[in-house]
Amino acid sequence: MIPAPDLFSYRPYWAKRFGTAPQLPTNREEMEALGWDSCDIVIVTGDAYVDHPSFGMAIIGRLLEAQGFRVGILAQPDWLSADGFKRLGKPNLFFGVTGGNMDSMVNRYTSDRKIRSNDAYTPGGEPHKRPDRCVTVYAQRCREAYKEVPVVLGGIEASLRRIAHYDYWSDKVRRSVLMDAKADLLVYGNGERQVVEIAHRLAAGEPISALTDIRGTALLRKGPPDDWHPIDSTDIDRPGPIGPAVDPYQMEPDAKDCATSVADKNVVRFERRRTDPARTVIRLPAYEQVLDDAVLYAHASRVLHQETNPGNARALIQRHGEREVWINPPPIPLTTREMDSVYDLPYSRQPHHEYGDRKIPAFEMIQHSVTIMRGCFGGCSFCSITEHEGRIIQNRSEDSIIRELEAIRDTSPSFTGHISDLGGPTANMYRLACKDEKTEASCRRLSCVFPGICKNLNTDHSPLIKLYRRARALPGIKKITIGSGLRYDLAVKSPEYVKELVTHHVGGYLKIAPEHTEAGPLSKMMKPGIGTYDQFKTLFDKYSKQAGKEQYLIPYFIAAHPGTTDEDMLNLALWLKRNGFRADQVQAFLPSPMANATTMYHTGKNPLHRVGRDSEEVFIPKRMKQRRLHKAFLRYHDAENWPMLREALKLMGRADLIGNGKHHLVPSWQPAGTGLAAEGQRTGRKTKPFHTQHTGLPPRARSSARKKPHRT
Repeated sequence: MIPAPDLFSYRPYWAKRFGTAPQLPTNREEMEALGWDSCDIVIVTGDAYVDHPSFGMAIIGRLLEAQGFRVGILAQPDWLSADGFKRLGKPNLFFGVTGGNMDSMVNRYTSDRKIRSNDAYTPGGEPHKRPDRCVTVYAQRCREAYKEVPVVLGGIEASLRRIAHYDYWSDKVRRSVLMDAKADLLVYGNGERQVVEIAHRLAAGEPISALTDIRGTALLRKGPPDDWHPIDSTDIDRPGPIGPAVDPYQMEPDAKDCATSVADKNVVRFERRRTDPARTVIRLPAYEQVLDDAVLYAHASRVLHQETNPGNARALIQRHGEREVWINPPPIPLTTREMDSVYDLPYSRQPHHEYGDRKIPAFEMIQHSVTIMRGCFGGCSFCSITEHEGRIIQNRSEDSIIRELEAIRDTSPSFTGHISDLGGPTANMYRLACKDEKTEASCRRLSCVFPGICKNLNTDHSPLIKLYRRARALPGIKKITIGSGLRYDLAVKSPEYVKELVTHHVGGYLKIAPEHTEAGPLSKMMKPGIGTYDQFKTLFDKYSKQAGKEQYLIPYFIAAHPGTTDEDMLNLALWLKRNGFRADQVQAFLPSPMANATTMYHTGKNPLHRVGRDSEEVFIPKRMKQRRLHKAFLRYHDAENWPMLREALKLMGRADLIGNGKHHLVPSWQPAGTGLAAEGQRTGRKTKPFHTQHTGLPPRARSSARKKPHRT
């Protein structure tokens, strides 16, 4: 891996003399109590301020404080004018703007585009405390408040919108958030390295316009510098008619070129001979091109995802009108020593005192959990974790984790002895990595576990088992449950881990996410087949019985994911009924910015393979009624859904599943006061019949028969 300066090797800024704040100030009175006349950096966030290492603004704020800077927090400011952004005065160095722990549109709207009734990151769960696309709005207000102060964007909302992207809520391709926010710089991914370097260089007198070479940042510029060598993205992965499909995840004997196709290797080798990779920039199709051309959009998305490994990624550039969005390669992952230092910072681990007794739901859920690692090499196409945190796992040491557990035990007023999680993006990727650093640095594989577990991946769970045993042996720790998502395809490689987990760390129920049972949608999700779930369930039941415990798996599934037909959802519903599952809540696919599945949703193309005009078309359940049908299949037991399901089953030629026997999916009778008729009576509206998509047609016939998706 490319070396990077140690995060804590910088000479502290002169304001270090002010010491550590009990909590970072949110108003002038708190600043004056600390002896400050101004802030060096003001962080503006869409979340309530919680001084806990599970909240991004707390990590960045405390890290900058450790570097010697005076940091203030503007949490959920009134965005209707610039006045609220002047509360802490003019920052000496820059405004840091983040939407919070979630993209603001995902936070505010459901997958049906309905506004949510609560916000887990706000005191009392109160909604409407942040605007739509709050990174853009906040940045504009910062600029209005103090025109000359640099504005730096960060957090997951900025990270996933750093390039031209499809926006589900407006149903169109939007420009890079840099353009709309009129910001100076954008930090993507975990931002510690970038933000610390930005702060020190600005403090040293460099103008923000000179900070063009920081990894993990994006900026606007007029064009590539003269000493850089542009390569058109179509020379890397040419869109157009293609020959026999090449498995993009097939491992070649030459580990140095892990998981790239033969054609890609030839192009890459040619470019390496001709240019210096460190001075090579890949030109993606312009915003104006991807706006109108679905194939070019899918192609650009595919190339971007291929350039996400810090070991071999090249810079990217994309024209937006007269400006160019320049994206530097990803940041170098933190070392274990750096991770320990970040999580050992003096967090109060409490919400800001100004909130009083009002509960912040997200904090209530995670206050007694501990992050043990970052990153995810699963690469699920619908998930944003890999795009944001990267595929390389960044681990904390055992000692650092134990210190945090002891801090929770000794300082949390509400601690009862129960640790709710030892995890991260996943529960069981702790200390898992490629067996060879050179292979890891050159790999362009999007997932280390799909379509099967890579032969170069170390799947040894013994460090995690050792951590569990040490953690639960701590005095005062009565119970540790695992709440993070479990990769059961990895877990089955270590039966000893499954035994440890099931025997000691399951609180009666364990949530896992097969997401589907059918090969079609699973291949688009980049998830393992349901047979792997069966293997895990066998081990789970075996070890639960040995432990003398009655425990259950709670599987999660996604409805209406790209590649999912009505027949797929029917088969999933039948599987659920056979296995006795009745889901209380169901999840419909939500196209978040920059995800591969979102590209499928928008374009109907599959960016997991080379994209061409005649390449594979992905079936998209896009119409709202069909999305509701897919959710109804997951809740086949709900009488409100029976009229819709009966009509759909008849249109699908499966009326044999309507009846009152055990082998039927829905009954032929309807309870009084339920279903569509009852809804019509309540609302006074006539209900329309449901028309299902006939997905028994061949793929080409289906694609020509259905209405083409609307694009603007």
